[in-house]
Amino acid sequence: MTTIITRPEPRTRPAVEAGTRIPEPSGTPVAAARQADPPAVLVEGATKRFFVGRGRKPVMAVDDVSLTVGRGEIYGLLGANGGGKSTLIRLMSTLLTLDEGRIEVFGHDIEREEMAVKRLINRVSVDAAFFKKLSPFENLLFAARMYGIPDGRAKEESIRILARLGISEKRLGRPTEQMSRGMQQKVAIARALLTSPTVLLLDEPTTGLDPRSKLDVQAYVEEVRETQDASIVLTTHDLAEAERLCDRIGILDSGRLVVEGTARELQARVALDHALAPTLHSAFMAYTGRSLDDDVEEPTGEEDGDD
Repeated sequence: MTTIITRPEPRTRPAVEAGTRIPEPSGTPVAAARQADPPAVLVEGATKRFFVGRGRKPVMAVDDVSLTVGRGEIYGLLGANGGGKSTLIRLMSTLLTLDEGRIEVFGHDIEREEMAVKRLINRVSVDAAFFKKLSPFENLLFAARMYGIPDGRAKEESIRILARLGISEKRLGRPTEQMSRGMQQKVAIARALLTSPTVLLLDEPTTGLDPRSKLDVQAYVEEVRETQDASIVLTTHDLAEAERLCDRIGILDSGRLVVEGTARELQARVALDHALAPTLHSAFMAYTGRSLDDDVEEPTGEEDGDD
C-alpha cells in the first residue's frame, strides 16, 4: 500500500505535474515532527476499537493511524461513511479515549493534559447540539461565558461572526429550533469560532448548507486560518471543498490512513500509478475501492451513526 507523506508547504508551492514521480518519504510524520517545534496535532499509532456485543469481534474504528498537522495548516480527512473520520476527530477532541497510541495538541498529551488540550480546541460536528429553546445569540453568549469571554466582547463578536456567515441581526432572537438545519449549522460554526480556538476540528461543517452558504463558510474558514493563525482539521465528503481548503489530505479506509499528500500530489500519483484521470475522485476510488457515499459494512459501534 502506497503512502505519500509530505511536510506542510506554503500554499503557493509549484504544481506537481501528472506523470512526475513523487519521492517516497525518508522518515515518518512522527520523526519529522520531533525534529521541529511541536506541531498543532501529533497522532502516533492511534487505535480505537468498539465492542458491539458479546461474542462478536471488536470493530476497529481507527487502526494505527499516525499523522501530523502543522501550525496554521488545514488538514483534510476523506473517507467513506464508517471509515473512521469522525472517530479520529473525537479522539483528538478528548471525547473518546485511545486504546493504543497517543495524540498531542501543541505538545499537550490529550490524556495526561486533557484540560490544557480543551482550552486550545473547539469542534463543530455535522449534528450540532444546542439549547433549542434559546436563540442563536443566547447560545453563543452561553458558550462565551464557559470560555470566560466578557459579555460585551462576546455580543460584539457574535453579531460580527454571524453576519459574516450570512445570519442577519434580526434573526438572532428567534429560537434555534425554528431555524433550518443549515442555519443551525452556521450557528454551530459561529459558536466554535467565537472562542478563537488554536486548533479547530471541523467534522463535515458544510453538510446541509445550500451552495451560497457553503461558499460563505468556506471563505470564512480560510479567513480564520489567515487572521487567527488557526490550525484546522476538516472532514468532508465534498471533494471540491477539500481541494479548495486543504493544504494536505489524508484518505482513511476501514480506519487506516492509506494515502496522504497535497491534492496535486494525490492527483499526480493516481494518474501515474493507476492510469486514471488526475482527480481527487479517482484517487479516492483507487486507494479505497469505494465511493464516498458507500457505507462500511461493519458497524462502527458509535451510537449516533457518525463515521
